[in-house]
This record gives sequence, C-alpha cells and structure tokens, in this order.
Amino acid sequence: MTLVVKIGGSTGVATANILQEVATLITQGQRIVLLHGGSDLTNTLSAQLGCPTRTITSPSGMTSRYTDSETLRIFSMAVAGQINTDIVAQLQGLGVNAFGLAGVDGRLLVARRKAVVRSVTPEGRIQVLRDDYTGQIEQVNSALLTQLLDAGYTPVIAPLALSHQGERLNVDGDRAAAAIAAALHAEALVIMTNVAGLLADPHDTTTLIRRISAAYLDDYVDYAQGRMRKKLLGAQEALNGGVARVCIGSASLSAVINGAGTVISTLDNPNNANNSHSVQRDGEQQTADRTRREAVSLAVN
Repeated sequence: MTLVVKIGGSTGVATANILQEVATLITQGQRIVLLHGGSDLTNTLSAQLGCPTRTITSPSGMTSRYTDSETLRIFSMAVAGQINTDIVAQLQGLGVNAFGLAGVDGRLLVARRKAVVRSVTPEGRIQVLRDDYTGQIEQVNSALLTQLLDAGYTPVIAPLALSHQGERLNVDGDRAAAAIAAALHAEALVIMTNVAGLLADPHDTTTLIRRISAAYLDDYVDYAQGRMRKKLLGAQEALNGGVARVCIGSASLSAVINGAGTVISTLDNPNNANNSHSVQRDGEQQTADRTRREAVSLAVN
C-alpha cells in the first residue's frame, strides 16, 4: 500500500525532520508519494519582486491566494524551481531515490481553470475576478505515479496542474494531495502542517480534537479557521475517494500517523458510544458535541 504525505509550505513546518522520517519509512519498505506546498517562499519572493500577496475570500469563507499571471510565475519559481529541487536533493542525500516533478509533467494533474472567481471584499461586496489562474483537479495520472513507485522512485510533487487549454494552474496543495491519495487508493493521507491539528478553540492548543468519524466530519467544519478549512475539505475529498484515514498534525511524522494530531477515519463506527469524538484538554478526554452527535445518530437510525 501507499502513503501520501503532504508537507506544508508555511513557516514552522519541520521539513528536514519529516524527510528523515520519510527516508526511514522507505528503507522499511513503505511506498510514499510526497506533495509539498510553497506559500511562505512565494510570499517572500512576491515581496522581493514587488508583487504584493493578495488573498481571495470566497462567499463560503474559504481563503486562497489570488493568482494572476505574474503571481503564477512567482509561484512556479517557488514550488517547481526551488522547493521541489531542495526536497529532492535532501532525500537523495538520505539515500532515497526521489523523483521531482510538477503536476504539469506527464499530465500528472489536470485541472479545470475557474473561469470566474468570486471574492468577498472587506466591505462585504462580491468582486468578480476573471484573471485568476487557479483550478480544481479533475484527473490524476495515477499510472505515471505507479510506474515511478514500481521502479523504486519516490515521487515529489509540486502543486501545479495543467488546464485543459494547456495552461499552468495553481492548485491547493491539500486538495491535490487528497486527489492523489484517492487515485492511488492510498492507505492514508498525512497532512503535515504547523498546527497541532483541528482545535475546538484556535487560540488554545489544549483543545485538540483527536479523532473524528468521517460520518460526522461536517459537524466539525465550524471549528476550522483559516487554512484548516481547506485541509478539512481535502480530507473529505480523500475519504470520499476511498482513503480510509486522514491524519493532520505538526508533531513528528510517525507521531502524526499514530494519532498525535487529528485523525479522521472511515474506520470509526459513528454509532459506537465509545467512539472518541473528543477534545484533548490538559491530558483528559472531554466529549465534543455529544448531544449533537447522539441526535444525528438517532436520526440515522
């Protein structure tokens, strides 16, 4: 089976440590596909090149990078030019036969460009954007990844997709990793980030929600703030695509895989009274939304 690991691109992600653990797992026979982000470096390069970072907030509250043609060029430089080759070089130094590629290579990721993007302004108005180069993934060339894995390579993927018109597109890294995990029938998707996982209170790290049954993931979306909303959306897409388990966290890779962050799983029985939809606070498990969960369970039954 295959493990898909997404390494976040924000400050605070321990990439070097994660790669060392990846190398160890591979020597133990684990097949791994890596996908990385690049938000922090893209912001830095944008500032250096006089192209300020702009953020889009959708009517549903999702935030994303506004990617015009110049921002797309900078994003490509960051993720496909520097970060991807850095990760490949580090893995090669650790004895892993890493193979770097972007989603445009071999039509690995094909996405539909969003013809119109709607953004909510600070004043609450809806702004329509037509020059945004972002897309939603529709196809994954899983055969290419399988061939690389079978040949002993570890794919390292930059989140750029190819549009149906042959354009480069910025695609969300978490959702790209989810699409890849589903296409490969991966045993798990692991999203390594700079926060402990999903927090009931985003300002209180002791409110970590440890486990969520996939059947009740929608009940927890309101807890997610900022980028965590996209991670939960990616988790939902992976689970819908047949992935049994999604792990999100900032501890070591092995710890996150083993439940140190938030684990969302189809293997948890939503009707089991012992199922731990819970908040970790000061080392003690406290049931989160017990009344709502029981009400939903009764409705299902």
